[in-house]
Amino acid sequence: MVIGEKIKRLRILNNLTQEELALRCDLTKGFISKLERDLTSPSIATLVDILEALGTDLKDFFNESSNNKIVFGKEDIYDAYYEHNKSKIHWLIPNSQKNSMEPILIEIEPDGISELDRPHPGEEFGYVLKGSIILVVGNKKYKVKKGESFYFTPDKEHYIINNSTTNAEIIWVSTPPSF
Repeated sequence: MVIGEKIKRLRILNNLTQEELALRCDLTKGFISKLERDLTSPSIATLVDILEALGTDLKDFFNESSNNKIVFGKEDIYDAYYEHNKSKIHWLIPNSQKNSMEPILIEIEPDGISELDRPHPGEEFGYVLKGSIILVVGNKKYKVKKGESFYFTPDKEHYIINNSTTNAEIIWVSTPPSF
């Protein structure tokens, strides 16, 4: 198994030089260099030490399925319809609640409303694809039309109202995930 490239990528992500990583693991810079070029293999104990210094462990390091997919299609989308408020959420990325941000497509029928979102740390962004909406943030209301976007810090209760006669569609991205 080729592990050198993965170790190098993790080292760079952690802003460490080969020498810094070597010092943290009581190894030589030359050993780290050879390891990253797959010219040598570490013992299990040495690999555990290296991975610990890089902020991970054996399980996560060898878990090939984590976040390898980059392009998602219709088969990946999960939908939920909320009859009580006439809205439908399409989660565009599977398991996005585990990521830093959560993009959704929300459809709101005429006289419909999104779920009330309580204050939380992070940021919210939206882009209106179809129709027009009223964005409510705290006590303020903002009209947002097709082709317009919104961006705010969600430190107040917030939600969307569709008070028009046509369906509205909005791409909404929340960080951290909150949908």
